[in-house]
Amino acid sequence: MVTLSNHAILFVASAFLFQAVLIVHFALRKWRFDTAMRYGPIVYALCVPAAAVSALLILLGKSWAFWSAGFTYLIWAAFGYTVDFAWRIQWRSPIRWPIFGPYVGLYLAAVLFYWWPLALISNALWYAYAVLFIASTLLNVTSHNPGAKRTQAE
Repeated sequence: MVTLSNHAILFVASAFLFQAVLIVHFALRKWRFDTAMRYGPIVYALCVPAAAVSALLILLGKSWAFWSAGFTYLIWAAFGYTVDFAWRIQWRSPIRWPIFGPYVGLYLAAVLFYWWPLALISNALWYAYAVLFIASTLLNVTSHNPGAKRTQAE
């Protein structure tokens, strides 16, 4: 059995919480869109504690592999909140490439910066996160229904 340091536990908890929040949000968006949009800003707001965890990991002298995810999440969330809720830009359907590209790139970077370092801690954690990533991706992709009537930003 692997014994984890406090910083590793903190990183693992942050990574799995991030993916759990995404899964809940994408499931809500798929089956209860109005509820998802009402609480959607929380997904973006959780970047603040994630960035705080990253700052703590820097102060503890940990590798960039462990602190880059929270800051990438912060950048993605600031961009996403701005286009989705502050400016209410409809960019997903039809796709507006100048927004879609950076949004998806930053989103994937945040996900991957949480996922990849898990392999440095435990292969089992890496595989568990892979299962959650697949679930969130399937929910994310299938929750975009351009034919459905949407009253708020997607």
